[in-house]
Amino acid sequence: MYRKRRRWPWVLFGILILAAALGGLGYYLWSHYTVTEVYVEGNLHYTQEEIRDIVMEGPLGNNSLYLSLKYRNKGVENIPFVDVMDVSIVSPNAIRITVYEKALAGYVAFMDSLMYFDKDGYVVESSSVRTAGIPQITGLSFDHIVLGEKLPVEDDSVFESIMDITKLLSKYELTADKIYFQAADNIVLYFGGVKAALGDRSGLEEKIMVLPQFLKELGDRKGTIRMENYESGGAMTVFEAQEESGADE
Repeated sequence: MYRKRRRWPWVLFGILILAAALGGLGYYLWSHYTVTEVYVEGNLHYTQEEIRDIVMEGPLGNNSLYLSLKYRNKGVENIPFVDVMDVSIVSPNAIRITVYEKALAGYVAFMDSLMYFDKDGYVVESSSVRTAGIPQITGLSFDHIVLGEKLPVEDDSVFESIMDITKLLSKYELTADKIYFQAADNIVLYFGGVKAALGDRSGLEEKIMVLPQFLKELGDRKGTIRMENYESGGAMTVFEAQEESGADE
């Protein structure tokens, strides 16, 4: 009588071989594609550590092969202050994260929040954290702010003035703590203990262009640089030392 041979030892052996192969493959992927270097560029609002934590979240977040599949043809979105973050694989053990932050013109303090807005005046983020390099805008009047909507100011041309000023500040490597607009003819820039009263928008670039030298010469002195009647050459510039705080602060 024919007796059927048992096959289960061979099946078990095959399973063990497959498990060992998968284990070896898993170990290889883990050991050869573990991220040990992360390059971050373009970030201002977030630190490199914060960007790294956002991108490399999850149990396989430190595996470059997994990250290359996760972010292939797709960036990291829906992060406050960030338009998109692109992730590229430099080597099996290194990735590069390029951050494209939202173009912020300034922020206004409203209730207990800092409301950041773009070049057109649309409020793009609400935060309790002040972003370095983004000036506070004061002197604007409004009774409410809605995220995603335009700041309800009387004259929208103020946003053009803000962008003109911030571009010029960047051009001449200046960082203002605050920009004050009382009216179209009363613009004041704050640099620590020094205020630069520019007056109106006439000759705006000529006024800002000479500020680095003025600020350097003033050193630690406090006061106001009167530039309302500034003319090329600086003949109409006056420095008022130790001016008391006024209504514009």
